[in-house]
Amino acid sequence: MDKYVTGAAVRRLREEKKMTQEELADKIFVSPKTVSKWETGAGFPDISLLESLAEALGISVIELLSGENINNGNRSSDMRKAGFYVCPVCGNVIYSVGEAVISCCGITLPRAVPEVPDDDHGIHVEPVEDEYYVTTDHPMTKDHYISFFAALSDQGVQIVKQYPEGNAEARFKRPRVSKIYAYCNRHGLFSIIV
Repeated sequence: MDKYVTGAAVRRLREEKKMTQEELADKIFVSPKTVSKWETGAGFPDISLLESLAEALGISVIELLSGENINNGNRSSDMRKAGFYVCPVCGNVIYSVGEAVISCCGITLPRAVPEVPDDDHGIHVEPVEDEYYVTTDHPMTKDHYISFFAALSDQGVQIVKQYPEGNAEARFKRPRVSKIYAYCNRHGLFSIIV
């Protein structure tokens, strides 16, 4: 795992909850000295305490490990705040609406930030009846390929997984699609507005 709970995070989260060290210690059945050691960096919480510590602080274990709590004020699911997370180990594609802390294969995944396609990552979109036919001239070798295409609308997302040495193409239902994405396994996420 690339991160572990820091004392500064425990202290900040505890203070946000307006708890004393003693109150936190009582909730997770440790001594106040133990909490003090964590917060001063003289020790770390035992892994067996992470779930109860996270619960006492009002966050998830993943949020505790990342050192930040995610408060998604976007309760109406604004699709413009949609994000993609791609695991470099197994290739999982995870989609979220709003902020999230995503973990896969033991690592916290960064949110993929879309870029404008360059000459090597051009996305071609052709309307065909009630669909968009999406292609790219990107090579599809074993080591360098488009991992997925996605189409975003105000109603959701459509994702079509791509595979090395295959044809980089996808079809998406057209109604209300506003963006098309392509993810290169080496260079990241690219998007265009349709």
